[in-house]
Amino acid sequence: MTHPLLSPADIDTFQRDGVVLVKGLFADHVETLRRGVAANMAAPGPYASDNDKAGETGRFFDDYCNWTRIPEFAEVVQTSPVAEVAADLMRSRGVQMFHDHVLVKEPGTSMATPWHQDGPYYFVEGTQTVSFWSPLDPVRAATLRCVAGSHRWEKEVLPTRWVSEDGYFPDAGQYMPVPDPEAEGMRIVEYAMEPGDAVAFNFRTLHGARGNTSDARRRAFSIRLVGDDARYVERPGPTSPPFPGHAMLPGQPLREDWFPVIWPR
Repeated sequence: MTHPLLSPADIDTFQRDGVVLVKGLFADHVETLRRGVAANMAAPGPYASDNDKAGETGRFFDDYCNWTRIPEFAEVVQTSPVAEVAADLMRSRGVQMFHDHVLVKEPGTSMATPWHQDGPYYFVEGTQTVSFWSPLDPVRAATLRCVAGSHRWEKEVLPTRWVSEDGYFPDAGQYMPVPDPEAEGMRIVEYAMEPGDAVAFNFRTLHGARGNTSDARRRAFSIRLVGDDARYVERPGPTSPPFPGHAMLPGQPLREDWFPVIWPR
């Protein structure tokens, strides 16, 4: 039975376009997530960044892999409907937690989130993947933007470092250059969103976001989840997040002691 927040058409849209809006997914958890973001910014983890780039204004904070140390994030992972919704969207019997991600653009932040696919940064391969991007403030111009159908592209997009724009690792021909979706006439999907709404998108869906030129904060919380067919894959260089010492081998499912099953198989 499909979760009440979804319709069969939503699942079909996610499968076809690689992106769909889920209204109110975290509506009951907005204040909890705001407290978690405040705790995260007060005590950043080892991967935190302010994305300082010459010529850009404002502050663009991001950090990931903190849900096991920030109780508010753990509470949302464990008590919100996100895992059940993920299982429906991915058409997966089970769901594993991969990681969390916080992205905050303070008022007057000019830096855009560059166009990218999440998948090439990760050591995960599979069709059953989903990220949920949820604003904790109303968003209009600074919302997430996704290219419909890009999860089905034959080649993945070369991952780059957001500030330097260098390639994340050498390209031996298996990756395509980062495209310019507007110049190339691609179908860009974006939504005006309220706190607690969520954009669900496949790890291979090309996405980005404009800067936040408004006078209000734009706090966003993301959860990345994988399904039954997710397997460890080696990349041409270090992955992000790195998860050092994981000891997995190519083709293996993600180890459940590090990436727990949060929806039963």
